[in-house]
Amino acid sequence: MQTQAIKLYRPSVETKSAEQPWSVAEIEALFKLPFADLMYQAQQIHREHFDPNSVQLSTLLSIKTGGCSEDCGYCPQSAFHDAGVENRKMLEVSEVIKAAKAAQEAGADRFCMGAAWREPSKEDMESVVEMVKAVRGLGMETCATLGMLNDEQTEQLREAGLDYYNHNLDTSPEFYGDIISTRDYQDRLDTLERVRKAGMHVCSGGIVGMGENLTQRAGLVAQLANMNPYPESVPINNLVKVEGTPLAQAEEIDPLDFVRTIAVARITMPTARVRLSAGRQQMSDAVQALCFLAGANSIFYGEQLLTTGNPEVERDRALMDKLGMYPFADKH
Repeated sequence: MQTQAIKLYRPSVETKSAEQPWSVAEIEALFKLPFADLMYQAQQIHREHFDPNSVQLSTLLSIKTGGCSEDCGYCPQSAFHDAGVENRKMLEVSEVIKAAKAAQEAGADRFCMGAAWREPSKEDMESVVEMVKAVRGLGMETCATLGMLNDEQTEQLREAGLDYYNHNLDTSPEFYGDIISTRDYQDRLDTLERVRKAGMHVCSGGIVGMGENLTQRAGLVAQLANMNPYPESVPINNLVKVEGTPLAQAEEIDPLDFVRTIAVARITMPTARVRLSAGRQQMSDAVQALCFLAGANSIFYGEQLLTTGNPEVERDRALMDKLGMYPFADKH
């Protein structure tokens, strides 16, 4: 009976297109599949498009920390919250180059630069453009997350050679207002549209474990999967609860529900890099292994994300060795 259910369900996955968008109900049905059936589908689709034992290593550097004017309930960098994060000025270009070289030597092939602000100023953009050019000059893929952008700013980044722009949707439209009030959902979609029109790759995902229900979690995946085209890079974050933020006491998500989210993202966005992002430090090796089996093929690599911890490089290398996995860059 289980095999028959898979045969009945897979055609709808294979024939999805921009003309046949995913409904929230269809995605919720994926979440509700028996775990083995869901993993089987995700693994099949993953193998159709990727080397199942290869993982992309990305390093994230905070180039401007703290003092953000947004009130995102999960974020310790918000000026609205007292989470003990110091407001620091933007790094010098030389510091960013040094960090990028170190990341490259450690095995990372994508370097992401993140800044805590609502949107960059003209002066901010001048520095960021120089950073992008310098990191690109090292032969690394470049990614930036700088908040909202206008048309002029997206063009500046494209000309500088930025490969990916990250702007997460965070959650579904229905749950979004419970998490953020200083920027609406359409603002996020507008920025992503500008990035796409400028010719850059889109990196966009969300956070699970913020108190959303299953329908709302499915709603996030639907928003991402129904973009035309869907993002080339999809980070799935497990909420890192930080004292001083409104979500510090949020209920823990069941680890298998997180794995299910990875699997559903893989099924609905077959050719995307699905990144196992924030929250890995709290995950066991077994849970991470299930995430890779579910279709995750990118991780943030290094001991620090923007302000929260990340598994040590040695732990990641040891885990990859145990699983017989290897960095994407080693095969290219």
